[in-house]
Amino acid sequence: MQIQRVIDQQIQPASRLQPLASLSFATAVWASTTAIALTIIGLIIVAPLAQAYEHPSFASAIYKAFSFVCHQIPERSFHLAGHQFGVCSRCTGLYSGFAVAALIYPLARSLKRTDTPRRLWLILAPVPLAIDFGLTYFGIWPNTHFSRFSTGALLGAVAVFYVMPGLIELSSTIVRHFNRYKALSPPP
Repeated sequence: MQIQRVIDQQIQPASRLQPLASLSFATAVWASTTAIALTIIGLIIVAPLAQAYEHPSFASAIYKAFSFVCHQIPERSFHLAGHQFGVCSRCTGLYSGFAVAALIYPLARSLKRTDTPRRLWLILAPVPLAIDFGLTYFGIWPNTHFSRFSTGALLGAVAVFYVMPGLIELSSTIVRHFNRYKALSPPP
């Protein structure tokens, strides 16, 4: 018995032995995360529309909220109806890549899995973004809306495969602890 356990552990690394999450619970976490990501994309696009259609206070609130995470430089932002998006083109790419990858996540990976891909992918994902930034910073190559958007989208899409399993695992752990506490507490 003991020898078989040692052999099994050598065949399957410890990171692959993590417990599987309940499918219905994992689906709820995935749906919530995807809805939030899509809402953020919606707000990025609604900001210039609200500004253009004379809802400046609503647009201002959106721009203000995004100002904490983005520089919002007009020359580096997409524009719609004559007004800039809520964030720059790189941040638009980050959020869009995350939202699209979150939306298709169940097609690429089981929601019950809480292990993550090798960290190498997370390390490699920002390399194109760093190259794009570095070449522009040193005056070698002027980046464009497309290069900023696409490098951001790549990083955002890869991040989903690390964030989603973590959220599913964290949420299921919290629920398990809550249920255990609830079962141990005396009835009213």
